[in-house]
Amino acid sequence: MITYEEFKKVELQTVVIKHAECVEGSEKLLRLEVCDGKLETGEDRMRQIVAGVGTVYQPETLVGKTIVIVANLEPRKLMGLESQGMLLAASNESEGPILLTTMSDIVPGSEIK
Repeated sequence: MITYEEFKKVELQTVVIKHAECVEGSEKLLRLEVCDGKLETGEDRMRQIVAGVGTVYQPETLVGKTIVIVANLEPRKLMGLESQGMLLAASNESEGPILLTTMSDIVPGSEIK
């Protein structure tokens, strides 16, 4: 069990997948470029996430989808690529990972509370 104070440290937010591609040399990793808000110039603020969802999703089916990520996770290298967050997905013994999405469109970078 963790305390509510510990849980509040985790920053969950929405992002929109702008680009997705298979990671060369991996059967399951996808490299995602996601928008997590707007810069003052109006341009998309982007980050890269590397995730092991390639056995379930084809990259082209993910573009434009809104998903939920852990935004303040320390960056980690996977297959030489820096992952700047972690997407949230559900799975069990017979299915998954299934990406967590929103029921309605919402601005990228919206905080999950």
